Amino acid sequence: MERRDFIGASMAAGVAATLGTARETKGESAMRSNGRAGRFRLKYAPHFGMFRQHGGQDPVGQLEFMADEGFTALEDNGMKGRSVEEQERIASAMQRLGIEMGVFVAHADFGNVTFASSKNDVREQLLGDIRASVEVAKRVNAKWCTVVPGAYDKRLEWDYQTRNVIDNLRRCAELCEPAGLTMVLEPLNPYRDHPGLFLTKIPQSYMICQAVGSPSCKILDDLYHQQITEGNLIPNLEKAWEEIAYFQVGDNPGRREPTTGEINYRNVFKRIHEKGFTGIVGMEHGNSRGGKDGERAVIDAYAWCDSWE
Repeated sequence: MERRDFIGASMAAGVAATLGTARETKGESAMRSNGRAGRFRLKYAPHFGMFRQHGGQDPVGQLEFMADEGFTALEDNGMKGRSVEEQERIASAMQRLGIEMGVFVAHADFGNVTFASSKNDVREQLLGDIRASVEVAKRVNAKWCTVVPGAYDKRLEWDYQTRNVIDNLRRCAELCEPAGLTMVLEPLNPYRDHPGLFLTKIPQSYMICQAVGSPSCKILDDLYHQQITEGNLIPNLEKAWEEIAYFQVGDNPGRREPTTGEINYRNVFKRIHEKGFTGIVGMEHGNSRGGKDGERAVIDAYAWCDSWE
């Protein structure tokens, strides 16, 4: 089925569903916890703001809309910066709606040498970030947290830096393991978005995770970034599979929803599913169009990419 035909059918189904919903009694509506549970084969995770036109400004209202559309996961990079009360409120709503928590950012420094450093004060700061992240993870039932290992050191041989990164990650992993929390290392593209960072490629990330040797240190394969940095998306996820714990997506160019750029996400999602992936696929991108129509276009794009034969 062509995407335009699929979207037309989806819109017709959406109208029918809307009419059906309008006929529900208040009691029936209250009993619905996830109107389209099982709609998607993979656990696609929107973020707050992506559906604010439908769900309103309150994060809980947005979560309810996500659940009604069949999404069973959420990611919130900024969760660590929310108040404890807000974290607990969001976690309670997620539990009620059957939504699983994806990643939040534990450490991401885009200008300073952090994990590539051997300085004691830098290491203590890193360990403090991870300790705080463990507590956040407990409150929101998170299994994964994002780590961006910072900038590379222009005055230190690359192999020494790599050794420092591995050593610092081992120390952080010792804090995460008892809590069941997994740091997912995110390699970022150095050309379009983040020049000067230490971690840029999947093979590099794979080697580091193998050297750390901990279940609490794995890879976040952001397919948007890797399309820019190295391409070869499916072969690289195949080779690094044992160390990949999480995916994020966004099409290129533009970093918008799948089908707006050059990446064949239908094939990529199919391969990830065929390999038995049961983790989360974070929707870390913007909407290509504004308003409710733009939000509906995002949902339709995922439904189409998820509908392979």
